[in-house]
Amino acid sequence: MSEAVFSPAAGESSAVDPLPLTGERTVPGIAEENYWFRRHEIVYARLLQRCANKDVLEAGSGEGYGANMIAGVAAKVTGLDYDESAVEHVRAAYPRVEMVQGNLAALPFEDASVDVVVNFQVIEHLWDQAQFLRECLRVLRPGGELLISTPNRITFSPGRDTPLNPFHTRELNGAELSELLVEAGFRVDLMAGVHHGPGLAALDAKWGGSLIDAQIERALAGEPWPEELAVDVAGVRTDDFVLWSGDESGAWDPEIDASLDLVAIAVKP
Repeated sequence: MSEAVFSPAAGESSAVDPLPLTGERTVPGIAEENYWFRRHEIVYARLLQRCANKDVLEAGSGEGYGANMIAGVAAKVTGLDYDESAVEHVRAAYPRVEMVQGNLAALPFEDASVDVVVNFQVIEHLWDQAQFLRECLRVLRPGGELLISTPNRITFSPGRDTPLNPFHTRELNGAELSELLVEAGFRVDLMAGVHHGPGLAALDAKWGGSLIDAQIERALAGEPWPEELAVDVAGVRTDDFVLWSGDESGAWDPEIDASLDLVAIAVKP
């Protein structure tokens, strides 16, 4: 897997107003949001080359920074989002991305029309996850890949039946994600996880065992962040996260249940 790191705002026009931070999606360029942004960005960075010279659909493209990264290597990138404001933002900020507004439960594309579907940090927001995955299978060409990531329910909402995040409908563990993919008709070639690297592990220890909890505590308090915490969060880099890089012959990350986010590569037979 590629070890390159990419600028989140590459190709973005400085004249375009940023999307508001609502909690439903992450956006680049906000110091207090930097941890979450880099945690999302790591998956794009590590899987980017799987999109090289391919026709790519990003289903649920959000702010558009990821689709714009993909546009640097792909033959064509189409972004799809239900939110009209997000669609207009991407069209203005990232002209290399062809944007379509539509519903992920009924993808507005022909059968076997794309090589890769990218779906990062989106499936947990969907009410009918199985229907969405069937739609991904339909629009992929034979041998095409679905690249998908989602928060690991075990670590993201520990001990809960309902998600902590009010924008999430159903969170998954590794076994549940794999089961959904197989039932939709995919072959799962890799199930990996995003983990903290050494630098973030040190910050976890510094902030009472969890940098994440330290951030959430300050956000819920509605008070200014301690300067030291703000500096630490703003300094997080993409390479501070680790995406397990074992072989891609169906192996699972041995620490999958302890991972922060799940990352799967699923293939249409």
